[in-house]
Amino acid sequence: LQMVAPGIAEALIATAIGLFAAIPAVMAYNRLNQRVNKLELNYDNFMEEFTAILHRQAFTTSESNKG
Repeated sequence: LQMVAPGIAEALIATAIGLFAAIPAVMAYNRLNQRVNKLELNYDNFMEEFTAILHRQAFTTSESNKG
């Protein structure tokens, strides 16, 4: 037991350090990913609204040119 205890202790310390680094990194990644998804949704909504406006204007312009 005395021969493996230092190795186990070292592994536990390395694991703790890894978790100390990984947990905040995962939290930051999830927060950034959430912000990117929200931004993507906003751009999609803008694109749909802008396209609808352009179609309305094109339709109105083509109708007024006919009459």
